[in-house]
This record gives sequence, C-alpha cells and structure tokens, in this order.
Amino acid sequence: MRGAADKYLQTARLAARAGARVLRRRWGGRLRVEPKQRFDFVTDADLASQEAVLAAIRERHPEHAVLAEETPADLARLAAEQGPLWVVDPLDGTTNYIHGFPHVAVSVALVREGRPQAGVVLDVTRGEEFSAARGQGAWLDGQAIRVAETPGPEQALLMTGFPFRRKELLDPYLALFREIFEQTSGVRRAGSAALDLAYVAAGRGQGFWELGLSPWDLAAGILLVEEAGGVVSDFAGKGGALWGGDVVAAAPGLHAWLQQTCAKHFPAGSEGESA
Repeated sequence: MRGAADKYLQTARLAARAGARVLRRRWGGRLRVEPKQRFDFVTDADLASQEAVLAAIRERHPEHAVLAEETPADLARLAAEQGPLWVVDPLDGTTNYIHGFPHVAVSVALVREGRPQAGVVLDVTRGEEFSAARGQGAWLDGQAIRVAETPGPEQALLMTGFPFRRKELLDPYLALFREIFEQTSGVRRAGSAALDLAYVAAGRGQGFWELGLSPWDLAAGILLVEEAGGVVSDFAGKGGALWGGDVVAAAPGLHAWLQQTCAKHFPAGSEGESA
C-alpha cells in the first residue's frame, strides 16, 4: 500500500499545483461571480482551477471517480466510501479570493475504504504545500510537521469557521464560541477550513472546529492532522467527520476538552439542530 500511497500523493501534488497556477494567474483580476445559494458563491476562477485539477488526475488515473465541489458527483454513499475516490476543492476560500484576502487554498485527496490515503493542501498566495500519506507522516514543503501541545486550553490558539450557509445555527454556535473563547488564548476565523486544518497539523494552532462542512473541505486536512499526530472526530467523538461535516481536530491533549465542549452545545450535531 505504501507504493500506492506514494503514487496517489504525487498525483495530488501535481493536481493541486495545476489548480494553484490557474488561481495565481487570476489573482487580483476581474472575476465572474455567480451565487450558488445565499452567501455562497462560485467564480470562473473556481471552475478554471477545477478543470486543471481534474485534468491532472484523469491523466494519471482515468478509471478513478471524482467528487469535486463545483461538480459534485452523484455517488452512492457506499461507493464513495469504498473508493478509490478523488475529493477536490479547487478553491477553498472563494469569498476571500473574490475580495483579495490572501488565505485561499487548493485541496486534493484520495479516499479509499472511507479514509483519506493521500492529500495536499496548497496555499495559493503563500505557496506553502502541506502534504500527507497514510502511515507515512505529514510535511510542509518537504519538512516533517507535528501538532503542538499546550498545558491546557488557556494557552491554546484555536481556529473555527462560522456556519454561514446555516444561519439558523448561529445562536447555539455563538454560545459555543463564547465558551471556547473565554477559556483559550485566542480564536481565529480566516475562511479556509483546509488551511485551518493544515495549520493545526503544522502546530500553528492547537485545534479547529466547524459545523456543516463538505467532504471536499475536509478530506486532505483530516489526513494532515492525523498524520501529524493529532486527533480528528465529529462532535460526538466518533469517526464521522468526513461525511457528516461536523469536525473537531486538535492536538491529543486538547481534543477531548474541545470535542466535549462542542457536544454540549450540539449534542445531535448540526443536522439535529436543524430539525
């Protein structure tokens, strides 16, 4: 399996770099922006990046299925979890990109038997490449990375994302945010879940939580955190984050506290809150 993971990781790198080249060329230029739903947008840069990413994948693995943000495949859950399946976000942080806020990424991962096996998160404006392969570790530009522990929450820097697509979750989310904010040294919301997870893996923060994400937001980042020595779960403390979309990722010494705090405010997860 090691040889296969290496092959998949090389494909993920080539594909992420192809998408990032497109986005860098378009950075700061005129964009065609269209709404997908209220407060959620797609640009012609997203679509051009996705075309480049998928071309790189199909050149090397034409038989593999793909799940990409801008053209979600109609995949049965079982088929998606069995794989091999490429899970692609061609531009994570579209709103940032539209406004020239330099925190955007391309995320590419290969999922097999329900788990990411190889993945890359590439920071478009900084050029930093976070990569991981199952059982082999995680790297930033070729250098090994590890999560960073703290003695407790009071010294931790955490990252999060607001439930902007699910405004009905805002009140319980703000209660959760307040409890975490009051117990930690700081909380950041920069607008790219893929980069937030990569930053946890690199020790730039000790934890990340968010509600209602999609597999393409999470696949590569989950692998990065796990391979860097961190713990990833859903809000219930189980392994459903990739497909369920509610995620808690943290250094081992902080994960239980963060997960339990999230579960207290969302005992049934985000889907339960919408009922």
